[in-house]
Amino acid sequence: MSVVATAFVSGALGALALLVSIPVVVLLIEVLAALRKGNPERQPNSNRPPLAVLVPAHNESVSILPTLADILAEIGPRDRLLVVADNCSDDTAEVARSAGAEVIERRDDENRGKGHALDYGIRHLSGAAPEVVIIVDADCRLEKGAIDTLAERASSTGRPIQALYLMHAPDDSSVNEQVSEFTWRLKNWVRPLGLANLGLPCQLVGTGMAFPWSTLSAANLATGALTEDLKLGLDLALKGHLPLFCPSAVVTSTFASSSHGRNTQQQRWEQGHRELIFSTVPRVLSSAFASRDLRLMAMALDLAVPPIFLLVLLLSVVFAITAAGAALGLSPVPFYISGSAIAALALSIVIAWARYGRDALPPRSLLSIVPYVYSKLVQYVRILAGNRATTWVRTDRS
Repeated sequence: MSVVATAFVSGALGALALLVSIPVVVLLIEVLAALRKGNPERQPNSNRPPLAVLVPAHNESVSILPTLADILAEIGPRDRLLVVADNCSDDTAEVARSAGAEVIERRDDENRGKGHALDYGIRHLSGAAPEVVIIVDADCRLEKGAIDTLAERASSTGRPIQALYLMHAPDDSSVNEQVSEFTWRLKNWVRPLGLANLGLPCQLVGTGMAFPWSTLSAANLATGALTEDLKLGLDLALKGHLPLFCPSAVVTSTFASSSHGRNTQQQRWEQGHRELIFSTVPRVLSSAFASRDLRLMAMALDLAVPPIFLLVLLLSVVFAITAAGAALGLSPVPFYISGSAIAALALSIVIAWARYGRDALPPRSLLSIVPYVYSKLVQYVRILAGNRATTWVRTDRS
């Protein structure tokens, strides 16, 4: 190989190694920042604004009652609880009405999904618009005080607010489910907490979200995006409405108990995330550079961090390629870069696990992690083979 060709290939490998290292650096910064004790959050006052809690529900008659009970215990006579029974074939609407919720029903076989249900609910609320809207999924539980805290923060800051949304593995869960619970904490707790400690915005994650009315009513909600929450957060950020993380307001749910439900749920989340990385992150970064907005840039870089297993897979492939290049006489610099990125990723995961994940993923379970790795490889092989989600699908919790 000529000197010119060697230099070109070495440069290409170096660029590739640097590219896959960027999300690792972002992740490490977020994890380290999460270790710092942030400023205490202000307690909500007793004069919070009138609000509406909007609950989109599709065939949720089995799980919706505990959710509604949590909300009704927190709201007052000036507030509204609106359930959108969206394309339901069960008695979700009747169950919600009997619990004391205001219910509207929507039927549209062509425009399906949570985004369309939210848009329908907002248009219904516009007749007597509240000051704040809080969105809660129909299968979630709210810890005491979450509604007041979210409403007060949205009102006082004028910005979208994201609660701490945690997913729990079912009782007697497998190591696959334990790993999923830890990676969920890393994505929804550790990383946004690090961003908050740095004074930076977070992503929206679909439930436990509060908005000033003027912000949400002007947003484009009626989309069929697989991850409509992430898209909504980015769309609002581009308009100057940067979401804030509020860890003192806690919303919880459980992973689907069936393996089919878990697989479809995780495939939808991860595929939607990957699609946004390619379709939206470049546009957001371009806008951030043009406006010199560090907060918007941080939000785009945070979204550019792929699902953790995919990041490990990408780094492993690049490491193997750069190692082979170094062995064949190419520049060893790309190999050093990719090796350093692997070390940084491992450090990030270990720190996050030691501080936030030991109870979800006990040390004894680490020895049984091979089945999880195998299941993820199978999932990605299926995606590459063309088995992709194209529309929003309700999680099967049977």
